[in-house]
Amino acid sequence: MAASWTDVRSWILDRNPDLTDLDQETDIIETRIVNSLQFVELILYIEELRGTMLQSDEVDLDAFRTLKDIEANFLVG
Repeated sequence: MAASWTDVRSWILDRNPDLTDLDQETDIIETRIVNSLQFVELILYIEELRGTMLQSDEVDLDAFRTLKDIEANFLVG
């Protein structure tokens, strides 16, 4: 089964137990749902989901803004 934005959503919710609502359009950077330390962990988790490392030119903040962006940029084929 291919990874999707829901996998990333679950990962974020596990790290933010007080967060009750997170949809695929929420800007996780601007709202600081993912802080700078978690951002590094998020990159590692995305690499785990896709089974390959991200290249440095792929790590653009805008590519990680929403769960929809993450799925489109890193998890879809």
